[in-house]
Amino acid sequence: MPLFDLPLDQLRDYAPTVAEPADFDTFWRATLDAAAQMPVLLDVRSEPTDLRLLDTWDVTFAGFAGDPVRAWYTRPTGADGMLPVIVEYVGYGRGRGLPHERLIWPVAGYAHLLMDARGQSGQYGAGDTADPHGSAPGGPSPVTRGILSPAGYYYRRLITDAVRAVQAARALPGVDPRRVVVAGNSQGGGLALAVAGLVPDLAAVLATAPFLCHFQRAIEITDVGVYGEIVNYLAINRDAEAAVRNTLSYVDGVSFARRATAPTHFGIGLRDLICPPSTGFAAYNQYGAAGDGPLPARSMHVYPFNGHEHGDATHVRRQLRWLAALLGEPVAAAPPGAVPVSG
Repeated sequence: MPLFDLPLDQLRDYAPTVAEPADFDTFWRATLDAAAQMPVLLDVRSEPTDLRLLDTWDVTFAGFAGDPVRAWYTRPTGADGMLPVIVEYVGYGRGRGLPHERLIWPVAGYAHLLMDARGQSGQYGAGDTADPHGSAPGGPSPVTRGILSPAGYYYRRLITDAVRAVQAARALPGVDPRRVVVAGNSQGGGLALAVAGLVPDLAAVLATAPFLCHFQRAIEITDVGVYGEIVNYLAINRDAEAAVRNTLSYVDGVSFARRATAPTHFGIGLRDLICPPSTGFAAYNQYGAAGDGPLPARSMHVYPFNGHEHGDATHVRRQLRWLAALLGEPVAAAPPGAVPVSG
């Protein structure tokens, strides 16, 4: 696959003006205020597994409109202290899977909350969370579901779920609420950026090959993967372009990134046709720009010969080392009166 996007020297300075509705902040404040009226944790129960070094719980929390959202909560066995927690969001088309599928973070000593993606899992990875709000006008796939209206759009619900996952993580026993990290690849990376712009006191943000960024450019330069589903929708619904572009402006990762305040770690492959590198750089180069103070600490790792897989295991190792330098050792001593985790 040849390089198809801007050259790297231009990407490093690429900071385009991204369409942002005047009521962007009001829209999200009202959405999250409505969700906050519900108690966040609905159920936490021990999940038996064959993993002797890890303990796992099946968590259900209240997401958008109070809908039950499932997640796996995993910790190193015997770590009784208050741990930093990685809240991880999954890629497009998958669910949370089985509790032993994604173990990097708990094996590294962190608490780990892996959020299910409502109404997905149709491509890979089992999911357990329904999306009962799929009747708004739009296409059949998640990215086009309700796409003609910001209020009815699928990603309004999923981003709200992602914010509520942070609130759920902070309410779980054994979590240090001051050290919450949001993380994800592709769709997960886009959700991490959205949460970074909506939750002001995160410890760090890990966004790799992020989806949901600079939609206006993405749908013009690629028709592969998820952006291709939007392109295909517009190829049939030719009069819907203005409405679609307006809806997408409410969930653009660049707008969220501009409002972020936590340190961030990015990874991008320059041959990524699914999430073109210029769209991720648009978010990275404007990360924290809407704030009044100095920009948050940022780190970008570029993989010139990789596509959507970016740096893969090499990049994960860089994330682990970056987080350890930022947060210190993940396992901490139990403070006096700490509440032990129970099923």
